[in-house]
Amino acid sequence: MNDVTLTAAADEIRSIVERYETLEAEKKYVAEQLKEVMAEAKGRGYDTKVLRKIIALRKRDQNDLAEEEAILELYKQALGMN
Repeated sequence: MNDVTLTAAADEIRSIVERYETLEAEKKYVAEQLKEVMAEAKGRGYDTKVLRKIIALRKRDQNDLAEEEAILELYKQALGMN
């Protein structure tokens, strides 16, 4: 490798590393904000475990969710849990 190519590669590597580090810092900030939101919810008397489940459900495809719930109900009926 010549010096120009080596310098270009070094600049590119530095750029990648710096972008990654910036994203890591942003990720840490967002994680802290999420934690604060849940702490606020808990402070207001909400069940954060249930809130997290609701958030996870909202992320899922509605058709998949409906199918899973139907199967769950079927299994519960088979076991006499309704």
